[in-house]
Amino acid sequence: MLVQSLPTAADTDYLLALAAKTSFIRAVVGWTDLLAPDAAAVIARLASYGKLKGLRPMLQDIDDDQWIANPALAPALAAMVEQGLRLDALVLPRHLPALLHCARAYPQLAIVIDHAAKPPIADAGFGAWREDMALLAALPNVHCKLSGLVTEARPGWNVDDLRPYAAHVLDVFGPRRVIWGSDWPVVDLAGGYAAWLAASEALLAHLGQEDRDDIFGRNACRFYGFE
Repeated sequence: MLVQSLPTAADTDYLLALAAKTSFIRAVVGWTDLLAPDAAAVIARLASYGKLKGLRPMLQDIDDDQWIANPALAPALAAMVEQGLRLDALVLPRHLPALLHCARAYPQLAIVIDHAAKPPIADAGFGAWREDMALLAALPNVHCKLSGLVTEARPGWNVDDLRPYAAHVLDVFGPRRVIWGSDWPVVDLAGGYAAWLAASEALLAHLGQEDRDDIFGRNACRFYGFE
């Protein structure tokens, strides 16, 4: 599946065009301005593309920590629920309280936290991230992606640097609501795809085969609604 990388309509249109031409692209997570006056109409149009499965506002680049809790987003979020679209939450730890408010306000909106909310791995710290993630995990409409950890770690990271954070995600969300992600090509900045895949296999080695199969593939299919 493809996930947008730019907050532009052109980027989303490009991904949808690629998906229309290739059978191996099964799903697209796009972008639209959720605060635009015509957001609901645009969301309905985008949802008419069968492979468009979700939208991702790039919260990590928005200065306002409370943006996702803005009441002005109500028409767009309601339209996403109506169209059966998912919300990919590209957030930092500072955004989690507002995301919790949003998730509680829209229990029918399926939400996935990208990159485990980018915990402070390089500092070997947890801060409020640990508790905020547990609060979000208590809501059945919230999932979490096990991805992006290596780019939050120090250069020369090893599996043990990542383990406490992956363990917490698995503990609070459980193996049925954790979705593995490659974060390619960004992962190439911190060791590459193969190194992250090997680390992930080590982090999940204690789980049974069914749980590993869920995390590495089936959960994404279920969450985004494709086979």
